[in-house]
Amino acid sequence: MKLRCAVLDDYQGAALTSADWGPLADRVEVRVLREHLADRDALVAAVADCEVLVVMRERTPLDAALLERLPRLRLVVTSGMRNASVDVTAARARGITVCGTASGSEPPAELTWALLLGLARHVPAEARSLRGGGPWQSTVGADLAGRTLGLVGLGKIGARVARVGLAFGMEVRAWSPNLTEERAAEHGVGYVGDRRELFAGADFVSLHLVLSERTRGLVGEPELRAMRPHAYLVNTSRAGLVDGGALLRALREGWIAGAGLDVFETEPLPLDDPLRSLPNVLALPHLGYVTEGNYGRYFGQAVEDIEAFLAGTPVRELA
Repeated sequence: MKLRCAVLDDYQGAALTSADWGPLADRVEVRVLREHLADRDALVAAVADCEVLVVMRERTPLDAALLERLPRLRLVVTSGMRNASVDVTAARARGITVCGTASGSEPPAELTWALLLGLARHVPAEARSLRGGGPWQSTVGADLAGRTLGLVGLGKIGARVARVGLAFGMEVRAWSPNLTEERAAEHGVGYVGDRRELFAGADFVSLHLVLSERTRGLVGEPELRAMRPHAYLVNTSRAGLVDGGALLRALREGWIAGAGLDVFETEPLPLDDPLRSLPNVLALPHLGYVTEGNYGRYFGQAVEDIEAFLAGTPVRELA
């Protein structure tokens, strides 16, 4: 009898075309769920017969309580090698193997610049005006050359963002809890030892930290109030890095000029969320990692992970 595998939250219907699932055809029956099932009972009903789940990032949390309701589950494959919404300890206790895949740092770095440039040059408003027959030029864009880009985090993604900023002729500065002056200098970036000083001196601030208990809510009212009224905040990392209430106040009361957001505490973003309608927010539906190359890595290596598991030699296991 074939094992049953469900691919969750395949919004674009891309899972089966992004990789060759043929090597599993005689051993695994694969089905795809394109709609996000937020209701737990509905989710359990849809996948309770499955031995394998393939999950995309943090779209569907797999905590201990949910895993307990999936007694047939033997393998979870997540895109990326880190997924805070999968309780790996609880899975291991139930004899469930959890494996990951590679994930490129290029796509989120590129999307960071899509948001930053869109904000700086008022791209959404001008595009809507042109399509709707509105005014021909109604805004004055912000320059990048000569302006200051503040990076919160200078890891793989932050370093890529820094290189583009330098190419635009920006002054790039960075802060993170573990950043040193020497490491910043290696990337041609100025080191800032005080977080609030970084926010106060930047025209654009972009976040590139891993979300943890240490970094949750790291950007709060003091940091946002320190920013200048013409400055923009960009977050393609994790919503939990920012105090959501403080950000809403900052946007509504004009502490900052606007925000470019690709990540949210609840995803999909509720229809009545004010971030959908604030005029100074450029928001995208968590597209940072959604590219052909990354999907090829995710689903191609998901097939490899399942093959290795079936052979009794799991690869890319999450600790």
